[in-house]
Amino acid sequence: MLKRIGVSSQALLAGVVGAGAMAAFMIVPEYTSPADARPIVIETPGDAPVSFADLVEQVSPAVVSVNVVSLRDSAGGFEEFMERFRDMPGFDEFMERRRGENDEQEPEQQEARSLGSGFFISEDGYIVTNNHVVEGATEIEIVLDSGDALEATIIGTDPQTDLAVLKVSEPGSYPYVEFAHDADLRRGDWVVALGNPFGLGGTATAGIISAQGRRNQLGRSSTYTDFLQIDAAINRGNSGGPTFDLHGRVVGVNTAIFSPTGGSVGIGFAIPGDLASQITSTLIRDGRVSRGWLGVTIQDLTADMAEAQGIEDEGAIVADVTDGSPAEEYGLERGDIILSVNGDDIADATELTRMVGSLLAGSNNEFGVLRDGEQITVSVTVGERPEDPYGDVRPALSDDNVTDETEGPLGVSVKPLNPELRQELDLDDDEVGLVITEMESDSPLREAQIRSGMAILEINGRPMASEEDMQRAIESAREAGRDKVLVAVRVGDVTTFRTVEIGETD
Repeated sequence: MLKRIGVSSQALLAGVVGAGAMAAFMIVPEYTSPADARPIVIETPGDAPVSFADLVEQVSPAVVSVNVVSLRDSAGGFEEFMERFRDMPGFDEFMERRRGENDEQEPEQQEARSLGSGFFISEDGYIVTNNHVVEGATEIEIVLDSGDALEATIIGTDPQTDLAVLKVSEPGSYPYVEFAHDADLRRGDWVVALGNPFGLGGTATAGIISAQGRRNQLGRSSTYTDFLQIDAAINRGNSGGPTFDLHGRVVGVNTAIFSPTGGSVGIGFAIPGDLASQITSTLIRDGRVSRGWLGVTIQDLTADMAEAQGIEDEGAIVADVTDGSPAEEYGLERGDIILSVNGDDIADATELTRMVGSLLAGSNNEFGVLRDGEQITVSVTVGERPEDPYGDVRPALSDDNVTDETEGPLGVSVKPLNPELRQELDLDDDEVGLVITEMESDSPLREAQIRSGMAILEINGRPMASEEDMQRAIESAREAGRDKVLVAVRVGDVTTFRTVEIGETD
């Protein structure tokens, strides 16, 4: 065939070899590997478990199922059932009609049953579980690994960390496990979860710690808890159950899952064992957890907020001071940036809340504060945190009126507070501020989630008594070379700080 087209096999072979050599010469980059460079290679750990059977066998007797009977509004149970149909067309309209019909009727209560998990932490029968498992319980039944059922009572609960302690009514000697203290956990460590998912008591799943320090991923308040994220399968009914390390110590109390379906997708959250140990010991001793209270509404000091004031972005900013609180009594003010407590630096609002919560009610403490660019120390005797420290947040004063014809600073029209508005906003009689009456559709305040009906109390620490005050504060910031201002906004009876872009010209 080759000879038919006048090309010898030797010539073709030489051409192919030559082309290949040239291509190699042209496209391979010049590269010199360092003499000491090595790829990442990990030897197989000698202590990697072949099976978790021995661990599960030894800790299982301490793990229990928690069966709860409670009374619930019948409408609440119906709405919980209907949530699975939320994405269907007409869902919202149907639920709205249903609620309207229920508003005209007396609420009915019906008996509800729920399942959870728990575990013994003492020989005499104390059990740890989640607060949400036993909340509102009228009866609690504990089912042991052997299948025996025992009655239990609530010793104490802490909704802030979602922990509860129960005690079985029947005296006896019970197998128990202990919490891990200073476990030095790392991402990738093996863990084993035991519990009662979907009523299947004695279920064991294994996985690893996939992350630590999760705070805000649960869709609910987690001020006092940095959660462990684990990838061992956790489902409904696992709540309150233990997650063990390979030594059989409890490193976490399972509390929630992240799931669009309601079932496990491999992302679960657990309360760290050292925190659970501290809280449950307090509940056994006192029946409740008493936290220190300062009486301020605080926010993280973001980089934008700090930039707007020309300061470093560390600490927590005081958005509001509660009337009659220790903070008001001892002189903390709105706009103060709290940098430290008793000499310990504060990174953000959550750290401050936890630190104050750990203080003894009635103790005197030193707060390092940045006020008007100057660092000062404020001594405060903290109180005891009340059940509802801040009350309900009321809505803004009026609907969001948007117009394209408004003229004024940053595209808004404002009017000063009068006595009626101060009363509605729960402000002192001498408090000044400006209520936004109209707002342009392209106002930069809209980007900061500020709307008509809200009240502007301060801009960069300056009280706002008139539209001229607002204009002067903006011009002053621009003269200082800043393109943002920090605005104190009142919504209902709560003040928050927002960062607003002002640009170079109005």
